[in-house]
Amino acid sequence: MTSFDYDAIVVGAGFAGIYMCKKLIDQGLTVKVIEAAPDVGGTWYWNRYPGAMSDTRSILYRYSWDLEDLREYPWGREYLKGPEVLTYLQHVVKRHNLRQYMVFNTAMEATTWNGDQSTWTVSLSTGEKLKARYVVSAVGILSKQNYPDIAGLNSFKGETYHTSRWPATYDFQNKRVGVIGNGSTGVQVITALADHVKHLTSFQRHPQYVVPAGDKEISPETRREIDDNWDSIWSKAKNSTFAFGFKESTVPTFSVSDEEREQIFEKAWQYGSGFYFMFGTFCDISYNEDANRAAQDFIRGKIAQKVKDPVKANKLMPRDWFARRPLCDTGYYEKFNKPNVDVVDIKSNPISEITPTGIRTQDGTEFELDALIFATGFDAVDGSYKKLSIVGANQKTLGDAWKEAPESYLGISVPEFPNFFMVLGPNSPFTNIPPTIETQVEFISDMIEKANQSGTIKKNQAIVEAEPTATKDWCKQCDDLSAESLFRKTDSWIFGANVAGKKTSVLFYFGGLANYRKALQELVENGNRGFKPF
Repeated sequence: MTSFDYDAIVVGAGFAGIYMCKKLIDQGLTVKVIEAAPDVGGTWYWNRYPGAMSDTRSILYRYSWDLEDLREYPWGREYLKGPEVLTYLQHVVKRHNLRQYMVFNTAMEATTWNGDQSTWTVSLSTGEKLKARYVVSAVGILSKQNYPDIAGLNSFKGETYHTSRWPATYDFQNKRVGVIGNGSTGVQVITALADHVKHLTSFQRHPQYVVPAGDKEISPETRREIDDNWDSIWSKAKNSTFAFGFKESTVPTFSVSDEEREQIFEKAWQYGSGFYFMFGTFCDISYNEDANRAAQDFIRGKIAQKVKDPVKANKLMPRDWFARRPLCDTGYYEKFNKPNVDVVDIKSNPISEITPTGIRTQDGTEFELDALIFATGFDAVDGSYKKLSIVGANQKTLGDAWKEAPESYLGISVPEFPNFFMVLGPNSPFTNIPPTIETQVEFISDMIEKANQSGTIKKNQAIVEAEPTATKDWCKQCDDLSAESLFRKTDSWIFGANVAGKKTSVLFYFGGLANYRKALQELVENGNRGFKPF
């Protein structure tokens, strides 16, 4: 028999890695979780910038599989702040005694498939090499940080921060702070810092459509009602399109009167949530241009009301399609009414250079800064894989396999990379993240269990590997589903457009979580269709 150190090595100890560890341990397998950070948390460990907050309501930003914990674990507001998410994940690890299977401050630098032994050899940053039958990557879609391609990037002599590697201690009191980027992270950090700095300048390329979050305290009565209905809450979420806990609209924008449309938009604005505003109001905002313009006009009207300075309001007024990841805020636009908060339009007046003392724009204006914050996001989804040496059965790296475009079967498996699984790999569903993670983790653990049973029967090690044809078909389906979407017509990280020099590609499945779960079920019912026999 082939010798190996562990049945499975899991890379990453965030939402996905924690649950993957538990599922495999529950099967009686030997498991080691490799985590580069000093502790669990994944995205929520590294992204500890001021204002960090989930854009999913607290009720569904957690695990669904521990009913007792769902009823007992305390949370008091509609949305979880970053430190609360991190504390929750630490709690789950402690509750289920999972830390004993984890090693921290340790990164996977490379992994190579050995076909003769049917094992992966995993090389760690510590110099150690481990062998495992299975490798499960739980590195997440937002882990490889992205810096803009700007001259003088490393010349600044003041304090420099990237929101995805935030230090434990910081102090911006009486400092002039510049923030480059105004996506979800930029909106949150600007909102959080505006009241605590001498001056804040937002360097903004694409103004965003930002909807109020609707954050408020949860009453004891509401919490009791939630605790009595967890099964129903999760069932509805997992059988919906986006799994955000609301019923997606089936009403076309122009099937109602102008007056009723305004009322529906206003009600959604008051309720809160960017996803609800886009998908809970009307069904065609994401693909019908006229419907999208109606939503744009409503949000622009709100910006004009909120921002008193017409010059600032004009700069903050978005003019692209309302078709990026829907954002929500806790007072973003109002912060620009403060005299110490300003915005620079770097689309019309680009940054020409970062200097030792600040930023110079193309018109020659110098912005002197004490601290510079990069809220410029990530090389999302496939970026974390391409930086690693993951060598498959054909002796090619995953980066080579994805040279033209990242392709996977179901966001989980890649041809020529046997017994290698991904949670939230390319072509996974575009949804609320925790329910999708659970769906994929449970599918992967079931596949491993079946493979182990098959291997026992055959007296050898079974191999789980996606078929090339099935992978191509899945990627075509992802392409077709997004082809008519306005998301496809908008430069954003969702298609890789935020990274200089990166070829845009389809990174997500836009069919929704319910349809994705149905596809997995049909696959199983048809003898693991799309995977080579094992």
